[in-house]
Amino acid sequence: MTHHPIRVGIIGADTKASWAGAAHVPALAAQPQFELAAVATRRAESARGAAEVFGAGRWFADPFELIADPAIDLVTVAVKVPAHRDLVLAALAAGKALYSESPLGTSVAETEEMAAAVGPLHTAIGLQGRHNPSVRRAAGIVAEGRLGRLLSARVTATTFGNGPESASAYEYFDKAEAGAGLLQIAAAHVLDVVEAVLGDITEVDARTELLWPEVALADTGATTVREVPDHLDAVVKTGSGAPVSVQVLAGVPVQEAEFRLEVRGTAGRLMLTGNHPAGVQVGDLTLSSDVEFAAPDLPVASGTGPTAAEIWTGASINVGEVYASLARDLTEGTHRTPGFRHAAHNSRLVARVAEAARTGIRQ
Repeated sequence: MTHHPIRVGIIGADTKASWAGAAHVPALAAQPQFELAAVATRRAESARGAAEVFGAGRWFADPFELIADPAIDLVTVAVKVPAHRDLVLAALAAGKALYSESPLGTSVAETEEMAAAVGPLHTAIGLQGRHNPSVRRAAGIVAEGRLGRLLSARVTATTFGNGPESASAYEYFDKAEAGAGLLQIAAAHVLDVVEAVLGDITEVDARTELLWPEVALADTGATTVREVPDHLDAVVKTGSGAPVSVQVLAGVPVQEAEFRLEVRGTAGRLMLTGNHPAGVQVGDLTLSSDVEFAAPDLPVASGTGPTAAEIWTGASINVGEVYASLARDLTEGTHRTPGFRHAAHNSRLVARVAEAARTGIRQ
């Protein structure tokens, strides 16, 4: 892979406001070490159209044919979570490097099954918020002890999703068997950023709520039943010793979107802020502190893409950082990029949060 661009095949690269089109395609286009070699969807018409729009060399109506193509070095899985397992295991069996969206599996057991199959292969998991340059710089400030002894931290995070209204294409997020509710996506990303900055979470107290048990599907006029929580309050203890209060709010209007992580120490404070309506994992973040620090690196991707609806502006910023890290690993033979084993860690953490909320017992 060091002698030619890393040839990527994206499964799920639809042109109709897909996450792949908004995030992955422009993230790859910003980096000459990658080549978008192929795309795959479940229909020939959409696959052909995606190849034309995104400039891919080939297209497949069968994603398993893309996986088997010897001209593909790296497979990106950007489809609904219940479809991940079969595609991921097939790609690992084919010896491919892999980037999968998060959550990796619909359950802890499914995620651990995929993580156990990785072997020496390179993988990356779509917990991209921790890769943001400001998050990396904040983590460095903490690790260097520049805030002194850490006293406490607090997080407020919002998402426009998981609210009282949705679209039929996203109804599956509200079903328990999909493993893709607010805890597994919005909260998982927030908690991963907390761990990136403050160390692994060692204790969890939590409460969840189901605020909107019935969800209106705006495009069809139908109503669906939400089976999973849509609100989280938690207090966690981290490896740095700092207790952290975390609140994740769903169904928040775009103009009220906010992410704020404040860390307080005996020698100073820092704050990470953002306002992307989809959450901390999607847009850029700003770092401020009362201790001096070098400015964070500039993101490798600008955040705009050929099919990104306005709501997804910024989507490629953090995804681009994941690809940049993975490219270094593939070129240098290292394994520094958080991959499927990290996905299993995150899945177990989310399960602990859910169990703490269910039982009222610290996990």
